[in-house]
Amino acid sequence: MQSFVLACVAAIVVAAIAGFALNSVQKPVDEAYSTTAVRL
Repeated sequence: MQSFVLACVAAIVVAAIAGFALNSVQKPVDEAYSTTAVRL
């Protein structure tokens, strides 16, 4: 039972770190798809 709880906590920590990492890497859609000819 203790290993199951530890695995759940580890999964939550890994998911939280991945979420913060992806949010810092990704650009908003208005920056990612904007060119000189596009007006949003």
